[in-house]
Amino acid sequence: MSASEPGPVEDLPAVAPQLRALRRRASLTLEAAARTAGLSPAHLSRLETGQRQPSLPMLLTLARVYGTTVSELLGESVAERDAVVRATDMEPTRAGGWTYWQAGAPGRGMQSLRVHVPHGSQGDIVRVHPGEEWLYVLKGRLRLRLGDVTHVLDPGDSAHFDSLTPHRIAAADEDGADLLFVHTLLQSPTTALCLGPTTLGVTP
Repeated sequence: MSASEPGPVEDLPAVAPQLRALRRRASLTLEAAARTAGLSPAHLSRLETGQRQPSLPMLLTLARVYGTTVSELLGESVAERDAVVRATDMEPTRAGGWTYWQAGAPGRGMQSLRVHVPHGSQGDIVRVHPGEEWLYVLKGRLRLRLGDVTHVLDPGDSAHFDSLTPHRIAAADEDGADLLFVHTLLQSPTTALCLGPTTLGVTP
């Protein structure tokens, strides 16, 4: 299923109710939360009812809007403040074609993920928010757009950038790309933006 097609969230049974519960915990109306996340209220409503799958960038944006982490959005239970995350405890989660594994514990100033970015999925989402991001390409090639400049990263390449720079990522190869991804959890809903599709093209 492509990112533009509605459908049930079969891979993420816990996401829809969690999205609604965390929005209400943050005392946000559907309209206010959607506006802050750069979504239409109808789109957010479909996410909360399981009719649409959220992409990883959208989960990150909603986590910041609600002052929480992606792991809590997904209802994942990782030992609080545990310094070690075992490979056997890293259950894969799929969202909007992306697959990722939680690689760090909740309640920290950074969130760590191991991510598989599929080819041709969510490459039109531009994100702007406070904080920093660091990524390291494990496999495949990654296309990273920072402002007006596009970089192609090979395995072993990394990037560390200010998240206030408009940015987006997409796999450059048909087989997708695997990467390590770390971002700071600076919770500032008033400045978290997801600009959505733009006219700046990402060549498949």
